[in-house]
Amino acid sequence: MDAWVWWLIAAVGLGIPLVITAMPEFGMFAVGALGGAAAAGMDGGIVAQVITFVVISVALLVFVRPIAYRNRQTAGQRSGIDALKGRQAVVLERVDSGADGRIKLAGEVWSARALEEGRVFDPGEQVDVVEIDGATAVVM
Repeated sequence: MDAWVWWLIAAVGLGIPLVITAMPEFGMFAVGALGGAAAAGMDGGIVAQVITFVVISVALLVFVRPIAYRNRQTAGQRSGIDALKGRQAVVLERVDSGADGRIKLAGEVWSARALEEGRVFDPGEQVDVVEIDGATAVVM
């Protein structure tokens, strides 16, 4: 089997963990393996193929990874319970600071309690989610 085929197999093999783990470093190594396949396709020796793989992979890690990491951090995209904080919800069952009521938050029904002691929210009212405490939304 030709060397370029082995490099393509390596690229696919490195692409699988990229998809499973969402770690972009595997993608950078996969692109390096594609470079190794190109070097092999141009009748480069094994040394040229490995050097091409290493140079491309390291260049991507050094230059592209920090840019991608910075953009991912500054995008301001919140996920999980952090994404629910600050959203508005509709009261389905009476909510107070004692027994849990029910609210509809992001299309789902959540148990809820009032943040302030003595505060009561009746069905149909709009409330703001202050925090998520376990499986209970704390609202005001």
